[in-house]
Amino acid sequence: ALLEAMQEHQVTVGGKRHRLEEPFFVLATQNPIEQEGTYPLPEAQLDRFLFMCLMGYPAEEEELEIVRRTTADLQPELNPVLSGPEIVAMQRLVRRVPAAEYLMRYAMHLARLTRPREDGAPEFIRDYVSWGAGPRASQALVLAAKARAALHGRPCAGLADVQMAAFPVLRHRLVINFNAEAEGLRPDDIIRRLLETVPTPKEFRSEGIEQAKVFRSAGAGPA
Repeated sequence: ALLEAMQEHQVTVGGKRHRLEEPFFVLATQNPIEQEGTYPLPEAQLDRFLFMCLMGYPAEEEELEIVRRTTADLQPELNPVLSGPEIVAMQRLVRRVPAAEYLMRYAMHLARLTRPREDGAPEFIRDYVSWGAGPRASQALVLAAKARAALHGRPCAGLADVQMAAFPVLRHRLVINFNAEAEGLRPDDIIRRLLETVPTPKEFRSEGIEQAKVFRSAGAGPA
């Protein structure tokens, strides 16, 4: 039922389909330390999540604000920022952001080359990855790149948008093996090396400065 809801935005009960109201999305949280009472999601469910975002400790001022708000007798007031139809309209707007054919091909190659049995897969992928990303990863890379371009007020998606999206899009879709774990490698390490290995289209050579910024901030997740 969860897979159907996430992919089809509907649930089937007693042979009858019920369409879920838009906007609909699933958010899951995971504690990387404590596993008691929790159940790891299977790969089929993980693949349907667009992003995996890593949350570290809050900054000092943020933590102080958390303490203030949670130890005082305050009643939080929630004010809507957007309506459901407005969110849906923005989602449609993102899909209309142009992405060149060669950019989509680059995103597709990134996803395909995470598969250890794929022709042309780098040796480190064959050495450290048991299972790579599927076609949904290619779709997610392009959609995320379009969204980032829109958020930054740019008329079309670019190479840096795909590269910044690679970490949150791919990290939960890679199943690393014992060799990687024994060497202390994480999925982000594999993704970073993949970005450094996969050739970029000639059309983006002029973006070298922005590309360098991507590699320096790679561990920080999406911009």
